[in-house]
Amino acid sequence: MTDVVTLSLDDVRRLSLEVLLSNGMSEAQAAAIAKVITAAERDECYSHGVYRLIGCVRSMTLGKVVRDAIPQVIDHAPSVVRVDARYGYSCLAFELGVPLLLAKARQNGIAALIINNCFHFSALWAEVEAVSAEGLAALALTPSHSWVAPAGGKEPLFGTNPFAFSWPRPAGHSYTFDFATSEVARGEIELRRRGGETIPLGWGLDQGGEPTTDPASALAGAMVTFGGHKGSALSTMIELLAGPLIGDFMSFESKAYDEGVGAVPCHGELVIALDPERFLGSEVIVNLSRAERLFDAITGQGARLPSQRRYDARVRTVIEGVRVPSALYEDILALLPQDANREPASFHLATSAENM
Repeated sequence: MTDVVTLSLDDVRRLSLEVLLSNGMSEAQAAAIAKVITAAERDECYSHGVYRLIGCVRSMTLGKVVRDAIPQVIDHAPSVVRVDARYGYSCLAFELGVPLLLAKARQNGIAALIINNCFHFSALWAEVEAVSAEGLAALALTPSHSWVAPAGGKEPLFGTNPFAFSWPRPAGHSYTFDFATSEVARGEIELRRRGGETIPLGWGLDQGGEPTTDPASALAGAMVTFGGHKGSALSTMIELLAGPLIGDFMSFESKAYDEGVGAVPCHGELVIALDPERFLGSEVIVNLSRAERLFDAITGQGARLPSQRRYDARVRTVIEGVRVPSALYEDILALLPQDANREPASFHLATSAENM
């Protein structure tokens, strides 16, 4: 049986803040990161939850990330906001740039937020959902490090290159999807490695270019794109739109910038917001209703809308809390100074059997 630690969402946020602040991160940077880590745990998106604190702290101690970076918001063009993250994490840069992005999209119908010079680890669904919560549709895309081989190749070139989309709905949760153009997120493979598990064939290649079920071999070799050449083409598109188009690194350039130290990827991000009211005018309600007919037709035949599992988890974890493997929890506690390295009283150590 695997021991787990059950944490409330308040515990997750508090632990995240304590780890980040005690390792020298500024309050503004730490608060923004703790927010997205807590959201990931709330939605049972474990590959982007507290596990990411290890990489955040490691990247700071390696001297790559600027711990107290103050992003600069630039009114770049009528429909373009540019935020220079100044080599801090992307989370605070996004928060500071969104208000101007929304204003420009409402004025012009469409607007883009460019984030440059940022270190990035967070899931994109949280960002596009923040935009759709304001009644706008949104797209977000970003490269990463060159961990993924193109279809037909064996050498890492692309990043996991996620992209996300969110559509506002009159009632209930937005229609949102977020997925990597690799077969699976890199964090999923790393979590399998930590847990001593294998991975399915088709997730990665070993250093000789052969399919492997060993997560360590896949991490050392290359991941693969989903859907063969289709995922490879989408990954190329993301490299271009979130790289040269915005004047920032592509994945292989980000990997070179890392110089082998193993920090989280440094690159840019592109977020596009579209305002249905500006596109449609007086016809907006009619056309949003037509969109609802599409969603009803999908669910009416028993199909599931993307993110529904996350939304279900969102209700459950508020009441039950979240479960973190005890080994991972101990690794996170080890990031705290010795005098703070203790288990907060509200945390509950349990075994998996207790939660079956």
